[in-house]
Amino acid sequence: MARLNILHYPDSRLRKPALPVEAVDDHVRALVDDMLETMYAAPGIGLAATQVNVRKRIVVMDVSEEKNRPLAFINPTLLEREGESESEEGCLSVPGFYETVRRAERVRVGALDRDGEPFELD
Repeated sequence: MARLNILHYPDSRLRKPALPVEAVDDHVRALVDDMLETMYAAPGIGLAATQVNVRKRIVVMDVSEEKNRPLAFINPTLLEREGESESEEGCLSVPGFYETVRRAERVRVGALDRDGEPFELD
C-alpha cells in the first residue's frame, strides 16, 4: 500500500467530475487500499478518489470510534433521503477549515464494495 497525495483547495482538479468505474479489478482494489491508508494517516473519516487526483467514482470512509470498520463505495448512488440535519464538518482537501453543513438526516446508498459486490447501506 502507498500513501497518496491529497489535493488541496483551490486546485482545479478537485472540480473535475468523477467517472464511473467500469470494472472492479486488482487496480481498483489497490486504489481503495491506498485511499484507506491515506485517509487514516491524514487523519480523516472519508476520502474521495477525486481528492487524490483519480477521476473515478470511489469513496472510502470509516466512522467507527476504533477506526477498524473501513467501507468502500464504488459507483455510489443515493437511493433515499429524508429529514434534515446540521453538523460541523471538515475536509481533507481544505485543511483546518470547519463549517456547519446542512445534510439529509437519513440516507440509503447503493454501491459496489471492494470486491465488486453490490450492497445497500442506511
